Amino acid sequence: MKQIPVDKIRNICLLGHGGSGKTSLAEAMLKYAGVTDRLGKVEDGTTVTDYDPEEIKRTISINTAIASFEFNNHKYNIIDTPGYFDFVGEILEGVRVADAAIIVVSGKSGLSVGDEKSWDYCVERGLSRLFFINKMDDENADFHKTLEAIRNKYGKAIAPFTVPIKENDKITGFVDVVEMKAKLFQDGPLKETEIPSDMSDMVAPIREMIIEAVAETDESLMERYFAGEEFTLDEIKKALRTGIVNNEIVPVISGSATGNKSVGVLLDSISEYLPSPADIPGEKAQSGESISANASDPLALLVFKTVADPYVGKLSYFRVFSGELKPDMQVSNSRTGATEKIGKIFYVLGKKQIETDKITAGDIGAVTKLSDTVTGDTLCKQGSKIMLSGITFPEPNLTLAVAPKAKGDEEKIGSGLQRLSEEDPTFKVKNNLETHQMLISGLGELHIDVITSKLKTKFGVSVELTEPKVPYRETIRKKVKVEGKHKKQSGGHGQYGHVWIEFEPGETEELTFEEKIFGGAVPKNYFPAVEKGLQESILHGVLAGYPVVNLKATLVDGSYHPVDSSEMAFKIAASLAYKKGMEEAGPVLLEPIGRLEVTVPSENMGDVIGDINKRRGRVLGMNPGSAGMENVVAEVPMAEVHKYATDLRSMTQARGSFTLEFERYEEAPPNVAQKVIEEAKKEKE
Repeated sequence: MKQIPVDKIRNICLLGHGGSGKTSLAEAMLKYAGVTDRLGKVEDGTTVTDYDPEEIKRTISINTAIASFEFNNHKYNIIDTPGYFDFVGEILEGVRVADAAIIVVSGKSGLSVGDEKSWDYCVERGLSRLFFINKMDDENADFHKTLEAIRNKYGKAIAPFTVPIKENDKITGFVDVVEMKAKLFQDGPLKETEIPSDMSDMVAPIREMIIEAVAETDESLMERYFAGEEFTLDEIKKALRTGIVNNEIVPVISGSATGNKSVGVLLDSISEYLPSPADIPGEKAQSGESISANASDPLALLVFKTVADPYVGKLSYFRVFSGELKPDMQVSNSRTGATEKIGKIFYVLGKKQIETDKITAGDIGAVTKLSDTVTGDTLCKQGSKIMLSGITFPEPNLTLAVAPKAKGDEEKIGSGLQRLSEEDPTFKVKNNLETHQMLISGLGELHIDVITSKLKTKFGVSVELTEPKVPYRETIRKKVKVEGKHKKQSGGHGQYGHVWIEFEPGETEELTFEEKIFGGAVPKNYFPAVEKGLQESILHGVLAGYPVVNLKATLVDGSYHPVDSSEMAFKIAASLAYKKGMEEAGPVLLEPIGRLEVTVPSENMGDVIGDINKRRGRVLGMNPGSAGMENVVAEVPMAEVHKYATDLRSMTQARGSFTLEFERYEEAPPNVAQKVIEEAKKEKE
């Protein structure tokens, strides 16, 4: 690929609900631009941007993929993102380095939750955007209904650039509303003709939408609009570009990705109307300086995606925000301060890497084998301290315990999961030392299913998933005084330790140990042994074997033998007293309680509150949020919200979100305690 000036580069992110046709649209663009000679199909696993074995198997996009190509003297970096909410981390990676987005909406199913979320991502990043109403060659597609839904949701900014012409449920062309001409599909270039007479009345109000949007971009145009003056085509196009770059106008184009219809119009609209890196206000570095897309400035690039390949090693995708990157350069990682040596650099077309001698400001590429760099890191000129804003990923909200299917695979599982967590910041792995389980956390069941499937195909190990054990605690409710005596005579030295200990509810989670011994009934040098015996004992309660908290133990009396007493004897005596004391002091089971904060659409409030009550939760408060959302704050037993991520998604059609944090321990109701105790006994047996 040749070097393209920065004002001719377009970094475009494809966003939208799962199944709206983003990957098919990327495929159609590549075919139209002559990059590929056939139109790959998602269902056949033959597309350029869905090349991962998991994507081919499931016929959905899982990873964000890049398709870089040249067309009409422009460089297009098309960033194809997944539509499923489990892979939102991948979407955020793509959005971070795009200058504009195409929101792909299915003309069959209309505006969906994923499309609304895509709009929100664009607003958050300040991206220019364009709607592509796809699947218009389907007999159930309804352009006008979909357009109306978009306009009702997003208002006057919506400006339809094309209206499909249909004959016998087949899309045969479109009306170009900007130029006010009909254009028909045929082999070769589009055929220009007059607008069909039966469409004139339908197109007139849509044309008015565009003229109104144009007038709103400039005061002088607004005055002329009210004076009834016509605008020239050049004035319209110039004002449209200004409005689109400033996010005041959002074009709508309709077509069919799989039918490769209106794809040329879309590519032309991207180059004509959507911003280049040169049109975007400079990135702000964290130290405040402005970074502009200038090849002669010092280097600053952001690594936005990492792929761990068992064969190739680590592949890091990046966007150069200023300066230029060349092979064999030495650069600094702003986060770690480490120096990285750049090897070969590539442009990317799906899984294909095209070697190049430099990548300049505004462009996107990839590099292999960075040793100390992860997603979100800035690499810059050596000695420079520029740090670009990274990517804020959502915290994983579904956790499962993972165990090997075959003995001895633990190490392979650990290293495989570690590698997978490097390439996916929304996936976390940790060992729970208390429950002796390896826990994996992701953004949903599909996400975790894909991770375990990758573990098998990439690293050759199979695992079983189970619900994680809940870390219960035990404590006591009353004060008791008990005796612990360890006496053993077996020739030679015997063993003798004797204590009286008062046990009572304590103030702190840790054991509080005191001694009130008079007259040397127990010598001072045995006090640490008594405390140690208790510290070891509280790791296991008498009800279900869970650690004991909020316990105060006071050594009040005892006796010793000048020859047979030892530290070990007193340690055993203390543990005997502990067992007896716990049984007599009204032991109870404590369960962990979490603070749950849920953000949901107003219409789902009733369902969400009812569901929290079913989970033995207590609603603490409700506050109005923004954009028709409500915030619910509640306390819920952690044992009851294990699969809350999945349940909330189905209750709110994926519009709801939540955070859950451990708050404190609380006495479990008798029926819950009984069940936990019985399960612990079964496990022991």
